[in-house]
Amino acid sequence: MPLTYRPATLDDSYTVFQIFRQSITDLGQRQGVTTITGGQDPAVLAKLWETRRPLFEHLAQTAEHFWLAENDGRPVGYARSILRDGVRELTEYFVLPGEQSAGVGRELLARAFPRDGARHRTIIATTDMRAQARYLKAGVYPRFPICYFGRKPEAVKVESDLVMESISESPETLTALQAVDLAIFGHRRDIDHAWLLANRSGSVFRRNGQMVGYGYIGAISGGPIALLNEADFPAALGLVESQAAHRGDGVIEEFGFETPLINRAAVNYLLGRGYRIDSFMALFMCDEPFAKFENYICTSPPFFF
Repeated sequence: MPLTYRPATLDDSYTVFQIFRQSITDLGQRQGVTTITGGQDPAVLAKLWETRRPLFEHLAQTAEHFWLAENDGRPVGYARSILRDGVRELTEYFVLPGEQSAGVGRELLARAFPRDGARHRTIIATTDMRAQARYLKAGVYPRFPICYFGRKPEAVKVESDLVMESISESPETLTALQAVDLAIFGHRRDIDHAWLLANRSGSVFRRNGQMVGYGYIGAISGGPIALLNEADFPAALGLVESQAAHRGDGVIEEFGFETPLINRAAVNYLLGRGYRIDSFMALFMCDEPFAKFENYICTSPPFFF
């Protein structure tokens, strides 16, 4: 039976998670880096699925294109993209080891990441050279690396007039979030804020009563964090780390940030605080430069920026 391709649905979430897991583990083995700590332990994998399930379901429910490849009825690859206010992002593109030379990837990419109908096209990509060649042919190019910086969180003394407050889901606050996104990215992403607010602890940063940015805190990571002034990152990251340390009451062994290396203020602060850089690196790719990523910490895990 030949390869077939069909639109995937929410019900395929666990199936595509398994493809993602096997593919990213294989990539790590080929590159000599750890992609999933304890990735051979069934208990670890079960916990990872429960952690990632809300994200995979959010991406399935809000996808623009979501395709599954099957070989004789067996799922062997998938690709998914989202469209936010005219910006298309390829969130996932994975093919099982052993199935990567039969044209599966080429067909999936063509279906999930078309060139037309978007103001910008982006990918947060692995450094797999086979995938990189396809992305370059698809018309997107590396702009900067994204690295995870992690350490055990501690309460940090922050000397700043920056104030961090929990997000209140009022129309005024949501409008302010939109304004920050428009200033930094040039587009809105209201549907992602709705998911983040439902699944993470959201905060706004204010100065003299005026909102100057926002941030989200997950179980073991911070992000996304967007600030109108990049010079505010040392204070904002200190406030976020302190909140994580207090919330975890010393239990959290590591807390971190998916950081664009173009964000010099954040990089310098994190290195100064003793954060360690993970060996696994991603690349932000786009069709043409846009947005102020020096004012940003990415969503973690970085399936979408």
